Amino acid sequence: MADVNRGNRPLSPHLQVYRLPLAAISSILNRVTGVGMTLAAVLIVWWFAAGAFSAEYFATVDGLMTSILGHLILIGSLAALWYHMLNSIRHLIWDTGRMMDVATVEKTSYGVFAGTVVLTLLTIIIV
Repeated sequence: MADVNRGNRPLSPHLQVYRLPLAAISSILNRVTGVGMTLAAVLIVWWFAAGAFSAEYFATVDGLMTSILGHLILIGSLAALWYHMLNSIRHLIWDTGRMMDVATVEKTSYGVFAGTVVLTLLTIIIV
């Protein structure tokens, strides 16, 4: 049987209309930081391994890694490391069945974001 009201139905939500919940954003960001840290680890291993091949090759890779782009990549991977660690602690707490109500999840999400910024800046200042 044909649906005569087909044109009057609302469109399903998409990213221009639907706002992702903070829990979804932090979950996606947790996965992105995990992949980002893996890629950063490959770059760091490449940097160290370049020294085993030749001095010229190491100078090339070292020039890349100590450039502004290299510093931005390393600072980004540092922030990803802090975010991933803080979010993992939050997940360990959730594994005990605590702090899983919506209000607390939002508060801890903001706490993870703030902690990431603070710990990244402290690490940069100290190191």
